[in-house]
Amino acid sequence: MKSVLVAAVIALAVSILCTPIAIRFFRRRGLGQEIRDVLAASHQAKRGTPTMGGAVIIIATVLGYAAAHLFTINQPGRGPTASGLLAVYLLLSMGVLGFMDDFTKLNLKRNLGLTKTQKLVGQLIVAIVFGVLALQFRNHAGQTPATTHLSFVRDLLPFSLGSVGFIVLVFILISGFANAVNFADGADGLCAGSSAMVLGAYVIINFYEFRNACGMPGVAAGCYQARDPLDLALLAAAALGACFGFLWWNARPARIFMGDVGSMPLGALMAGLAIMSHTELLLLILAALPVAELTSVVIQVFFFRTRHIRVFKMTPFHHHFELAGWDEATVIVRFWIISGIAVAIGLGVFYGEFVSHGLP
Repeated sequence: MKSVLVAAVIALAVSILCTPIAIRFFRRRGLGQEIRDVLAASHQAKRGTPTMGGAVIIIATVLGYAAAHLFTINQPGRGPTASGLLAVYLLLSMGVLGFMDDFTKLNLKRNLGLTKTQKLVGQLIVAIVFGVLALQFRNHAGQTPATTHLSFVRDLLPFSLGSVGFIVLVFILISGFANAVNFADGADGLCAGSSAMVLGAYVIINFYEFRNACGMPGVAAGCYQARDPLDLALLAAAALGACFGFLWWNARPARIFMGDVGSMPLGALMAGLAIMSHTELLLLILAALPVAELTSVVIQVFFFRTRHIRVFKMTPFHHHFELAGWDEATVIVRFWIISGIAVAIGLGVFYGEFVSHGLP
């Protein structure tokens, strides 16, 4: 448990202390956010606010994760695992893709970045590499970081997707959540706050899986088969601390924006944690807010292209409520409440399933 706290505290400190440095760095180079013209005047005032602050989240997360392992360096059998390193790969590779998107936007001086095809191809490559590697690296018990089974709070046996089906699922989850969290990044602190809640849930889930892993003394029915739950808890804790540190400067009125370099990696990390902790479908509950943001965009596009009508005033749908007259701060706080409720329900489902096996 101490290593989990070390990961969170170090990442928090790095994030909260280094974000002002990033603000000054990006401001001096004129790397400011472009704002869509259709947004309210309160958003237009944000034009030119430094962006790409998500890079600090990535750096803080990696440093927090590394510091936690340095803290336990003298403990036998402890060190970075295949699961942890694969999650770090997702964070870094999707961060590179997000950086390319942000950099393109800033160079063009408009609120556009990479094309949809370019993003999709990039996410596909990241997902395929992750999916293939996640089925390798067997430990002494024959476990790999992921399995080919679809999962809810644990693998849904005996149904298996097969290797190809698993790769498809990995792409859907990584691409879907990278874009979903990206859509939630449209109001000051909304993405950082809601992401912190989901990551906090995965600290609890992975630590609980570690304490109740199959083979642990006194654990039999209902035990968990995740390969490296403690290492995933360390990374989730580091990302949690990094998000909270960034939120200090990103809360309304934001002095810096996260950008795609932060939101896309966070979404991909959530997907990776879900895949390797065997809670893929549970993530739909835990991350209900970004899922709803993504769904609003899909609904808007579908009805506009098929029936030429707009269901929402604007999507992602947090902008719908702003255009309906809600103050931005009201939208943010209420959406945080929704996210918190979703996380609480998800954790309740996770623990309830465990208790159903007759365990305390």
